[in-house]
Amino acid sequence: MSMRLKTGGRLVNRASQVEFNFNGKRFFGHEGDTLASALLANDQMLVGRSFKYHRPRGIVASGAEEPNALMNMGEGAKFEPNQRATTTELFDGLRAGSQNHWPSLEYDIGAVNGLLSRFLSAGFYRLLRFFFFAAHDLEVHCLWT
Repeated sequence: MSMRLKTGGRLVNRASQVEFNFNGKRFFGHEGDTLASALLANDQMLVGRSFKYHRPRGIVASGAEEPNALMNMGEGAKFEPNQRATTTELFDGLRAGSQNHWPSLEYDIGAVNGLLSRFLSAGFYRLLRFFFFAAHDLEVHCLWT
């Protein structure tokens, strides 16, 4: 079921079709589409995985504030990571890829972390905060002595 509206869209030229690749799959959009709107129109709801537990992420906003749709764009010398799908205008031959998964977006082996999340501590983030405050307290103590 396509999420594309039959009419509307001020900047979308429905007479012009554009071909692009997302994670090695071929999709079609229209001139004036953003990458995010073209992915949604092609029923691609899953666009990435969360960093720590690899939980599935989809598009939830339509502007630059979108937190989930960060893509790898291009290949080789023209590769650019962390590009926003909601602000990237579609063009013919665009190559985009999702982030934080292995071996594929649909079947990510890192998702097993979600099953183990109950036993994993906050770890890294908590440890950083501890060291920051410990270093700050040490510095203040050294200034007073």
